Amino acid sequence: MSLVTASDTPRRIVWRLGAVGSALALIGVSVMVAVSVGAVAVPLGTVWGVALDRVLPGIVTPDWSAGRESIIWDIRLPRVILAGLVGAGLGLCGAALQAVTRNMLADPHLLGISSGGAFGAIAALLHTGMFIGLLTVPLMAFGGALAATALVLGVAHLARATSADRLVLAGVAVSFVVMAGANILIFLGDPRATHTVVFWMLGGLGLAQWSHLLFPVAVLVPCSLWLWSRRGALNAMCLGDETAATLGIAVGRFRLAVFTVAALITGVMVAFSGIIGFVGLMMPHLVRMVAGGDNARVLPGSALAGAVFLIWADAGARVVMAPEDLPIGIVTGVTGGLFFLWLMIRRA
Repeated sequence: MSLVTASDTPRRIVWRLGAVGSALALIGVSVMVAVSVGAVAVPLGTVWGVALDRVLPGIVTPDWSAGRESIIWDIRLPRVILAGLVGAGLGLCGAALQAVTRNMLADPHLLGISSGGAFGAIAALLHTGMFIGLLTVPLMAFGGALAATALVLGVAHLARATSADRLVLAGVAVSFVVMAGANILIFLGDPRATHTVVFWMLGGLGLAQWSHLLFPVAVLVPCSLWLWSRRGALNAMCLGDETAATLGIAVGRFRLAVFTVAALITGVMVAFSGIIGFVGLMMPHLVRMVAGGDNARVLPGSALAGAVFLIWADAGARVVMAPEDLPIGIVTGVTGGLFFLWLMIRRA
């Protein structure tokens, strides 16, 4: 994929390069500011110094304590980067799902992926125990998400549910069934451990580690490139199944492929962050208000908006009840509810 093609005019090339530069600058500033705030405030200069010293040793003279360096590099920076990855993945999936379903209320949790992740995490926390250490919860959550995805696709195949509405119904039905199973696990589990389960189900990034970031990156990058390469087909799907079919798109197969890719991204993100709602629902709406409906702009715009939004939401969650962390799902839920109330009033 190239940002510049032979048909681009110089003005368009400058605009694209400027947009990419602005996006990278916005992400960089958001990351550094988010790292600096929390129960223990750290000056921005110290944040930059620690980051530069770790990336390019010897380029700056360390004038900070080992405790602050540990807070910045070992705790906050991986957490903020994970927030950006999760937000980008959820925003991207929301844009893709809304295109293939032609449903502006579609989001990454529509297919029951989050319910499957919750089932796996609850099983690890209350029943199986941490048999492989800290990776037990995210790996079992990921396995549950994949199992829920396979169940949705299997139901859709058996019912020949290739239309957008019937695929949505299959996802919603599976979500209810899987969440019922998760509630049974909670009911049968140790009551003393339920507070941990509740916190995970409300969303949280406090378990982020550098070694964990490899998994979201390894899934998000290739899946994002695949969705970007299908931006023309996604635009056609927005016009209806008949129009897309006349343009040579295998509608049912393409929709299932997009659902599978979105499920893979969402499953991995939920495995490492818990259930975080409204990001995939809000970001595509905001981007379309600014950039229009072309998925060539909506897809990267939703990923960028989701990353920036979740970075700032996580920073707010660490500050509003410091030194306690407010579950980030509460922050996104309140923000999402207010956003849609505003949207309803605006359209009225």
